[in-house]
Amino acid sequence: MSGTMDAEERDILARFERGELVARPDAEREMAAAREAARHTFNKTRRVNLRVTERDFDLAHARAREEGLPYQTLLSSVIHKYLSGRLIERP
Repeated sequence: MSGTMDAEERDILARFERGELVARPDAEREMAAAREAARHTFNKTRRVNLRVTERDFDLAHARAREEGLPYQTLLSSVIHKYLSGRLIERP
């Protein structure tokens, strides 16, 4: 664990290490619900307006048709890959 713990955190850790803490019967269901909520939190989308040339717009539509997906999804994917450093340029 990184950083320092406060008194309450040290107490919880000590109780855990002594085996004094037990999982609630519905803990797995609650964890699944929390994971799902976190997934939705990080996947929120925002609307963006872009100005592109008509040629680029047509090319995006054509490429999206080739890929079998909506052009908005294609553009979103390209932006995401570029920002995460995973966009691979072809020579």
